[in-house]
Amino acid sequence: MARDTGSVKSPLPFDPIDAARQTWAARGWDEAASGMALVTSLMRAHQIVLARVEEVLRPLELTFSRYELLMLLDFSQTGSLPLSKVGTRLQVHPASVTNAVDRLEQQGLVRRVPHPTDRRATLAELTDAGRTLAAEATKALNDKVFTAPGLPTAKGDQLVRLLRDLRHDAGDF
Repeated sequence: MARDTGSVKSPLPFDPIDAARQTWAARGWDEAASGMALVTSLMRAHQIVLARVEEVLRPLELTFSRYELLMLLDFSQTGSLPLSKVGTRLQVHPASVTNAVDRLEQQGLVRRVPHPTDRRATLAELTDAGRTLAAEATKALNDKVFTAPGLPTAKGDQLVRLLRDLRHDAGDF
């Protein structure tokens, strides 16, 4: 873990999560110490990976959530999905879908269109510009994040299985 010292980061001479775990154990919270270390490690790993992703997507004027939406539409058979299905598939609140679609629509990357058979529903439809940007963003992420040194890909499949179990136990699927 790196310590922020203004504009220059320097590594700490110890692992602060291990130190916190030892402190929790010393206070008599032995059983909770492992869980605290696990949660804190996951949160810190999330911060690290998200920062790497955002660094790649920022020049493309995308956030990861908007990138995910573009890719969901790109992977769909027709390049469009009902907004409600977008929320379900991305596991986000309807307000988050509305916000993301609004932003992507302002950028000309998606458009809202009426559902062809359900007058109550609206589709988010990928534009040609959206498809092009999704491909560009995917290439950048593949090159600079998903296959980059420092991402533990050798143990990645094991970690994905463990996290899948956690998500399953939480009722994600």
